[in-house]
Amino acid sequence: MSSTFPPITLPYVQNGKIRFLLSVPDFLERRLHDFDEAIKIRRNGKPLPVGKKPVHGSIILQSNDYLNVTMHPDITAAQISKLETADKELVMSAVFLHEGSDKELFETEMAKFTGFESAILCQSGWSANIGLMQAIANENTPVYIDFLTHMSLWEGIKSAGAVFYAFMHNDVRHLEKLVQQHGKGIILLDSLYSTLGDIAPLVEIIDIANRYDCVSVVDESHSLGTHGPHGSGLIASLGLTDRVHFITGSLAKAFAGRAGIILCSKRFSQYFPFTAYSAIFSSTLLPHEIAGLSATLKVIKEGDDRRKKLHENAAFLRNGLKKMGYAIVSQSQIIALEPGTESQTEVLRDALEERNVFGSVFCAPATPKNRTLMRLSVHSGIEKSDLQYVLDVCEAIRDEVDMWSWKSTKKRNSNPI
Repeated sequence: MSSTFPPITLPYVQNGKIRFLLSVPDFLERRLHDFDEAIKIRRNGKPLPVGKKPVHGSIILQSNDYLNVTMHPDITAAQISKLETADKELVMSAVFLHEGSDKELFETEMAKFTGFESAILCQSGWSANIGLMQAIANENTPVYIDFLTHMSLWEGIKSAGAVFYAFMHNDVRHLEKLVQQHGKGIILLDSLYSTLGDIAPLVEIIDIANRYDCVSVVDESHSLGTHGPHGSGLIASLGLTDRVHFITGSLAKAFAGRAGIILCSKRFSQYFPFTAYSAIFSSTLLPHEIAGLSATLKVIKEGDDRRKKLHENAAFLRNGLKKMGYAIVSQSQIIALEPGTESQTEVLRDALEERNVFGSVFCAPATPKNRTLMRLSVHSGIEKSDLQYVLDVCEAIRDEVDMWSWKSTKKRNSNPI
């Protein structure tokens, strides 16, 4: 009788014991090999997003904590208090929760904050978007999605088995043409795009959604907390709340937590937990985590000064970079430098990090292969002197990183604003 176990090869020693590695089938070996080869060409032998490690005094423009609320004493105290006073934190799916739970109370707060009838607290922005799409779309639903919309919504389309039609980034006319061709369905977009920092033409897109009887889903991950009245988002700031079906968001940005949110109707909030697989088959957030989010919401609602400082800092850095020739399309706290190729971005990363400035490299699959970029994320706590240092560095390295030959620079120079 032949064995069904895979062959064992390659002995090695661990903790004084001889162990054996399982052989890897060729289909997996090819993928691992491709990854190894991609790393080999990097200067430091690491994946492109991983450069030097910041040290004390480094200027770090990598965090999504835009309002600088991480370790806020009120938020920390709320979490500690809940841990110390709760009888027990039940680890289970939210489908088993009763009315009046901490989760439901926070959802009520978020709905009131944003002007929606209801809210659904999810484990992450990723699970919110995938769960929402799985709950509202199927193979008969045309889905229209902006080319740069977050990957979680693309994965949500796959999960739902829906047919998608991608429209060119922020191109209202292209979107309308697709809807006219394929009929009513679901329109997906971000309000503020996480790679380039630009803002969607929300008024025009929501108008198309309503005129053609489409469902609208707007991901406000990077504008919830930072924009709108008391941080209630861009949709609220434009008076579009009553014209949008769903807002989703990651609460790992301005809320600096680990959760996601869906803003919706009361009827949908009762349907979702028993329909979306991410809600049914994954444990809900724990009470101390929800206590932290509730305290964060209070800080955000009272944070107009933080938002003012954030937008002043972002405008200062954006305008300074534009003046020295960088092609900046950002309208927000997310500012992208676009070298284009991975090798050019590696040179830029190293030049910045050698001068103690740290941003985030975005490469495939986060961006198209030929549009690799360095994202600088501004926050309200950074001082103008530090931002001026970043500008001085960016000015000094233009020739070193060959900024003048970047595709984005040439495009800007041929189409001056």
